[in-house]
Amino acid sequence: MRLKKNIAISESGYLFNPSTGDSYSVNQMAFKILEFIKEEKPIKEMSAQIIEEYDVGEQQLLEDFDDFIGHLKQLGLIDE
Repeated sequence: MRLKKNIAISESGYLFNPSTGDSYSVNQMAFKILEFIKEEKPIKEMSAQIIEEYDVGEQQLLEDFDDFIGHLKQLGLIDE
């Protein structure tokens, strides 16, 4: 899974899709996940770092991660 090349991410958590003109705002954890996706880190490595950094259980993180990825796919922001 990869973030589409033309998607811009600002340090303040805004995503911009120049192909459609759409912009999105994400929270701090979602921003971290997007950075990991951009760096093409494996899911296990992503989840281990997020669990360590945030107060979240592994099961809850995996469920939220799947939901978030589903939204990104629906919005056309990632390639598989």
